[in-house]
Amino acid sequence: MCRWLAYSGSPILLEELLYKPEHSLIDQSMHAKLGLGTTNGDGFGVGWYTPDGPAEPTLFRGTGPAWGDENLREIAHSVRSGLFLAHIRASTGTPVQQTNCHPFRHGRWLWLHNGRIRGFSQLKRALMLAVDPELFTCIGGSTDSELMFYLALTYGLEQDTVAAVERMVGCVEEVGHRHGIDNPMQMTVAVSDGERLWSFRYSSERKSRSLYCSTAVDTLRTMYPDNPVLQRVSDETRIVVSEPLGGLVGAWQPVAESSYELVKPGVDVVGPFQPEAG
Repeated sequence: MCRWLAYSGSPILLEELLYKPEHSLIDQSMHAKLGLGTTNGDGFGVGWYTPDGPAEPTLFRGTGPAWGDENLREIAHSVRSGLFLAHIRASTGTPVQQTNCHPFRHGRWLWLHNGRIRGFSQLKRALMLAVDPELFTCIGGSTDSELMFYLALTYGLEQDTVAAVERMVGCVEEVGHRHGIDNPMQMTVAVSDGERLWSFRYSSERKSRSLYCSTAVDTLRTMYPDNPVLQRVSDETRIVVSEPLGGLVGAWQPVAESSYELVKPGVDVVGPFQPEAG
């Protein structure tokens, strides 16, 4: 399974999370601890927003292992952003090609996923037919992850993000059950519009892949008053990760099963995730 992170807060260089932590995302591409396998070498991607940049987020994706990509290292050393999503891929069967690497982009929206739709080859046609025809031509790859994104867009992701993802999962489960697939959905997902960041943790069998959110920065400053990184970032800074980036005690809190978290200016929101059949 894949590993990913999503960051929202004070602008930082991408390398601060991709390379520098003890158990950085690049380290996880070789030595994942909480995934089904230790190696995630089937491509990578990072998407970021910049206040003075283009209206759409910028994407950089590659098909090789993240640990050996010098262009990724160069970009991470020079690009600064206050909101970015990064992903290292372990394919569940679809080809290793750039269009299958996360994050996926549509307008200002970015989406990435860890998990799978069980029995995807059996369900793919029915799920494809559920995508809005006006969105269908935007699908560039062959993964279940990208199809989930376009189903969520079909169900109104841009208007009501949580409800749209609930309807997307409800659709997948309904189609799966019609085809005799038990527990069709396994997912952790991050999605952003450039201002807000949502994360979701859900699986049909209620045994979802790992997901963690960083502890509130003001709490961590009290716990670690001499930590220079904590002095540089704002109180609203949050990091959501497939697995913790380091061993700082108290720095990471598990995201609850069947729940979502919304990071936004002001007070963050945590709520239950309840799929809704179409």
